[in-house]
Amino acid sequence: MSEIQEPNLSVKRNLKIGFFHLGSGMADVVATGIWNRIMISDLGYAATPVGLLVSLRYFLAPLSVWAGRMSDQHVIFGYRRLFWIWLGRLMMAASIGILGISTAALTAGGGAAGMTGQDAGLWTVIVLSMLLFSMGNAFSGSTFLALVYDRSSAAQRGRAVGIVWTFLLVGFAVGGVLFGIMLPSQKEGQTGLSFTPELLQNVFVLGGLILGVLWFASLLGEERRARAGDTVHSQSEYSTSIRADLKLAMSQRRMRFFFWYLALSMFFAFSQDLILEPFGGQVFGMDARITTRFTTYWASTAILGTVVFLFVSRRYKSWTNTRMSLVGAGLLLVTFAVFAVAAFAQIRPLVTPGLILLGLGLGIWNVGTLGLMMEMSPFGRAGTFLGFWTLVVTLARGMGVAGGGILRDLGLAVSGSLPVAYGVVFALGVVGLGVSLWALRQVKVEAISAEQSASAEAVLAAALD
Repeated sequence: MSEIQEPNLSVKRNLKIGFFHLGSGMADVVATGIWNRIMISDLGYAATPVGLLVSLRYFLAPLSVWAGRMSDQHVIFGYRRLFWIWLGRLMMAASIGILGISTAALTAGGGAAGMTGQDAGLWTVIVLSMLLFSMGNAFSGSTFLALVYDRSSAAQRGRAVGIVWTFLLVGFAVGGVLFGIMLPSQKEGQTGLSFTPELLQNVFVLGGLILGVLWFASLLGEERRARAGDTVHSQSEYSTSIRADLKLAMSQRRMRFFFWYLALSMFFAFSQDLILEPFGGQVFGMDARITTRFTTYWASTAILGTVVFLFVSRRYKSWTNTRMSLVGAGLLLVTFAVFAVAAFAQIRPLVTPGLILLGLGLGIWNVGTLGLMMEMSPFGRAGTFLGFWTLVVTLARGMGVAGGGILRDLGLAVSGSLPVAYGVVFALGVVGLGVSLWALRQVKVEAISAEQSASAEAVLAAALD
């Protein structure tokens, strides 16, 4: 039987693996930055169906638990993790190309204004491609994190997860620039679309190919192929049903308030995710090339906020996870207020400061909230609680993405005004984030026993994809 050696992940190898999540961030730009903006702003479709399709990957998140357990228990073609990772990313790369081809066909037909019977078939293809994308994301997300866990020793996992998390944020910024360059700007005096169906199709197909190569190359050689005599070792974790987890989490007052803080802050923080680019296009007439760069603005400042406040929290003990969460969520509240004023008063210069505040808020809020998830997981039940908090975060984010589109459509139906419709969504975000801040103040994390701790690596890893 082969001897099991302690894993050792060098910084160089860690950086190579990090490129996997560079591709993940870029894929997110394609799916929730470019496609939704084109469908809503340029082609004139309602935000509700688009939002539901974009958020599908969040609602299919429980599949990641199944894929992770399968990779723990079975070896396929000699691999435990890579089979599921590459299968999932192949599904995602293919779906991006299919999505581009079908969306280009809708563009050629005139979008929502020129709908025909053939469009129903194209919409079916779009739904199937987004389902393929979402399933692929679920299959490969948890198994990628398991591979990072396998490749690194206990002492290296904090650094390993930190690097791949940073690459994810960099992927948002790089994707915003790259795909923004690939889409042409609308020339002065030009009416209609700034791109042709053929160009749009090429952007998506080429993007799918680039991401597929990046995902494959970044993990090539990162898992040793199982040989005869090797033993598959897996951790045996305590597990309960979701119903039992919910009952346990809700048995204490501070847990109930933390649940509401997580759910509300995640829901309202991401209620802008679907509508932000269409907001720039429909209210201020920005073309697709400009709005695609929105991601670059907030992702860059999110990286800055994450790095700075991680340093601050290590140097100054007074900057607890609770304090960072309050500051981050507070900045997000101010951000939504800025966007609301920009929408209602139609003040375009406020958009860029809003994007910068959004990034800073997301970065600081992310650091503090992940730390709170760790602190709110009692010793001996960490796996149960971390699994539950992660599920709350994932589902709340998905509902927030879809909810932003639904609220925008409802606001438009009632007011008949696009600036008012978008302004209502942002204003509701201010209220929701304010309630989440109040809930956080009721948690009183400092009253929890010091024994109630968990692995920081597990918390951060759960939030990566």
